[in-house]
Amino acid sequence: MPRREVLPGYRLSLGYATAYLGLVVLIPLAACFLRAAGLTRAQFLAAVWSDRAVAAYALTFGASLLAALANAVFGLVLAWALGRYEFPGKRLLDSLVDVPLALPTAVAGLTFSNLYVETGWLGRLLVPLGIHGAYSRLAVVLVLAFTGLPFVVRTIQPVLESADPAVEEAAACLGATRGQTFWRVTLPYLRPAWITGFALAFARALGEYGSVVFVSGNLPYRTEIAPVLIVAYGEATAIGSVLLVFSFGALLAINLLERWSGRRYA
Repeated sequence: MPRREVLPGYRLSLGYATAYLGLVVLIPLAACFLRAAGLTRAQFLAAVWSDRAVAAYALTFGASLLAALANAVFGLVLAWALGRYEFPGKRLLDSLVDVPLALPTAVAGLTFSNLYVETGWLGRLLVPLGIHGAYSRLAVVLVLAFTGLPFVVRTIQPVLESADPAVEEAAACLGATRGQTFWRVTLPYLRPAWITGFALAFARALGEYGSVVFVSGNLPYRTEIAPVLIVAYGEATAIGSVLLVFSFGALLAINLLERWSGRRYA
């Protein structure tokens, strides 16, 4: 008898998915690496390991990490409020979380730069205190946090809403305080989703260009990130390939941590 597939249309669906993934993701990435492979070793090293490129890498990964960590903390708080409580304006706040996904990043960059310049609404208060939220490294972290916040909230919120409250009630009945219940019961349950949200926010920040180019000032060695350097530099594919390798490595490490955390607290 012919073998019947468990899922109808499995081969056709897999073929379409593979073809789409190849056209949209794999072929462009392969083209980037092939273009970079056309450079000589001396040309490649001169492009990717110059002082300007190293400074851009450091700012890109450092600012992305800081923004993702900030989103991991405040995104958890926001997801907790939206997933556990009812309050006036909850639907409006829930809708505002998705604004960074729909808003053009260039608009976000222009808005942040106008707010935090010396004559801006917030800049008038912060600049005299020595806090420069525009044309600085702090400005890069701020816009990267803005673009990555929805990924953390939308990853944690459904898990919170689907959690069984009876588990936390049982912990309370056994004498656990609210803090003990959160750290020993709720947080381990949220940990895989929390790590996933952090990874998505970090990956989103690594490739951000539109908002940063307007708010950072793009000063070489100081506020220039790698995506901006790719646009301005001659050997763009060489720098792009290095950024891809580092990004894949970071995401792989985070995914391995996520799997380890999921198995440990399963």
